[in-house]
Amino acid sequence: MSTSSRPTVRRRPLAAAGTAAALALALAACGSSNNDSSSMPGMDHGAKSSASAKASPSMGDMPGMDHMAAGNGLSDTKDGYRLTGVGATLAAGKAAAYRFTVTGPDGKPVTDFAVDQTERMHFYAIRSDLTGFQHIHPTMANDGTWRANLSSLASGSWRMFTSFTPDSGAGKGTAFVLSRTVTVPGIETKTALPAAAKSAEVDGYAVTVKGEPMAGMAHPMTVTVTKGGKPVTDLQPYLDTYAHLTAFHEGDIAFAHLHPSTEVKGDHGGPELSFNAELPTSGNWRLFLQFQTGGKLHTAALTLKVG
Repeated sequence: MSTSSRPTVRRRPLAAAGTAAALALALAACGSSNNDSSSMPGMDHGAKSSASAKASPSMGDMPGMDHMAAGNGLSDTKDGYRLTGVGATLAAGKAAAYRFTVTGPDGKPVTDFAVDQTERMHFYAIRSDLTGFQHIHPTMANDGTWRANLSSLASGSWRMFTSFTPDSGAGKGTAFVLSRTVTVPGIETKTALPAAAKSAEVDGYAVTVKGEPMAGMAHPMTVTVTKGGKPVTDLQPYLDTYAHLTAFHEGDIAFAHLHPSTEVKGDHGGPELSFNAELPTSGNWRLFLQFQTGGKLHTAALTLKVG
């Protein structure tokens, strides 16, 4: 994939699905990049580095805010853009590569993508019971075929999300989230969603969320990171921010995405991160928060109940 520099995507005010993300964001946590297991059964930290070109760190209109995409990501088509996956099944219990292509309104593979948070494509895999979360940065071949290298998958139904912004054509500058389902054969053992909680632990770190979000309404939220009861102030930039947040709605697995509004100033972020959280739908959301310290990526997960 070309490593030529491209403009970084500008963030927009959250739209419905994106806003949902906001909420989700507030707490999500993708696990560590060293393939250590997360606190939730089957969860991987799938943030693998991509061979795709990186952009120099720069924020959008509001520090840390994502370029939000309208919708909840539960369709494989939008505004003429289509996500096509190669195969509908993946093997259980071992690493697997998921290949896919995004075609534009002209029916041709899209190969020109804007850089969003240092990457041209963000890929998420989530099991139907909201376990097994992986966040990956896939690589693209010259013909527009992407390859996402997934860690071991448990049997069951999975949804594969792609988040991208075309850098040319009819959809230039528009953020899209498209997804498809994939089946992993075998005996499916579902895990009950953990009860709603305001805090979670991962790799010795404690993540605490403050705020009472209501469906369809924007609410300020903060996430505080501590370790051994002491404030953590050495958060390192990860994807142009101090924390990457995603959320998925229990039942339909709707997607939401947002980032802290805290300005990035070197390798000393924390302990408190601010968010403008808005989730469009009531119910339980599983939040995944990814943050980095000492060059290691940590993923924390918790359940947030939205009224």
